[in-house]
Amino acid sequence: MIEKVLIANRGEIALRILRACKELGIRTVAVHSQVDRDLMHVRLADESVCIGPNSPTDSYLNIPAIISAAEVTDSVAIHPGYGFLAENANFADMVEQSGFRFIGPSADVIRLMGNKVSAIEAMTRAGVPTVPGSNGPITEDDQRTLRIAREIGYPVIIKAASGGGGRGMQVVHTEASLLKSIQITQSEARNAFGDATVYLEKYLERPRHVEVQVLADTHGNVIHLGDRDCSMQRRHQKVLEEAPAPNIDPEARQVTLNACVQACKEIGYVGAGTFEFLYQDGSFYFIEMNTRVQVEHPVSEMVTGVDIVREQLRIASGLPLQYTQDDIKISGHALECRINAEDPTTFVPSPGKVKHFHAPGGNGVRVDSHLYSGYTVPPFYDSLVAKLITWGDDRDIARRRMKNALEELVVEGIKTNQPLHRKLVRDGGFKQVDFTIHYLEKLIRD
Repeated sequence: MIEKVLIANRGEIALRILRACKELGIRTVAVHSQVDRDLMHVRLADESVCIGPNSPTDSYLNIPAIISAAEVTDSVAIHPGYGFLAENANFADMVEQSGFRFIGPSADVIRLMGNKVSAIEAMTRAGVPTVPGSNGPITEDDQRTLRIAREIGYPVIIKAASGGGGRGMQVVHTEASLLKSIQITQSEARNAFGDATVYLEKYLERPRHVEVQVLADTHGNVIHLGDRDCSMQRRHQKVLEEAPAPNIDPEARQVTLNACVQACKEIGYVGAGTFEFLYQDGSFYFIEMNTRVQVEHPVSEMVTGVDIVREQLRIASGLPLQYTQDDIKISGHALECRINAEDPTTFVPSPGKVKHFHAPGGNGVRVDSHLYSGYTVPPFYDSLVAKLITWGDDRDIARRRMKNALEELVVEGIKTNQPLHRKLVRDGGFKQVDFTIHYLEKLIRD
């Protein structure tokens, strides 16, 4: 087993990683910015190192500072969590070149799946269903581009190959505006990601967002942990997730789960990963793969009993998976609400001192949070402050437990989006699974 892990992140995920390390007897190093010295995981870690000022660029994105912290603490491995440098292939390369283990897939695989064009090409070869489109970058041949768009049918969507988080995308409804829209998206992609490569896909107007969790070790073993529905989104950012995805065609589900496992084997994937799909009219369409642990991983843990972060640490230690696919049984249903420090109406961030924090409890309730009474939420980072997770024998029990948990949760001193979640879990469309990825935006407007 790895002897010491440096946690290159902050907040709830850093605390989550620290707890898994403690279970396995792994010593921990917490790196932090100046303002984050009072974070819970920093207090609990065996060692801590300040890696820079409050700005993420000068601290959590400062690769030389993180590598130096690993060197002075004699760390063996670095866990990137999610966000920040988690999917940065150059960081993974530098970690390995500096003599440490990167807890995640290889840099080459991160690069392959980080570029949407190469990822789609790899998935097509592996038999994973993809969205009809250009099957590669848009070229300077305008007639070819127009022909492809006509063949797949309008509306189409232009996407940046290096994009993510809802950026670098534009929907086009008519042929007259296609070429101009491509030029605009290429310019935006160049400015935002340093890569002007874009590709074309059929725009699905009524999809849900469904993803598949996988685990793969260094011995060639790969399993899936079922699927999740992440359709409740605001501005392409997930707000509520659940597992398993409800009302999915069983045959299409099994074919897709098996294809994801096979794809991992073909690309040499190692670690925890997530295949993201759009699901419409009984069909799955691959959109991207996240080569890291996901914010919403707890719902998969709740319905399978598998500790995903602990498996990451075991895999990085060179150990085989503890489970075969036959061991994985989906039991019950789980929901996760992302509690953000933000105004529930305007969604403006709401940093400040938490005067009182009370976590809900009861059967089937889990809270992943770094909050405590007296903690000050800084204005420099993502507004996520807690994840509220509930489990039940079926979806309605999980939903009712979430309703109760949201009423019990107390966060005083700052504003949170609890009112939005309370509205959502009571909503008729949500209860009846009558929604698409556009549903929450409409619910907010109404």
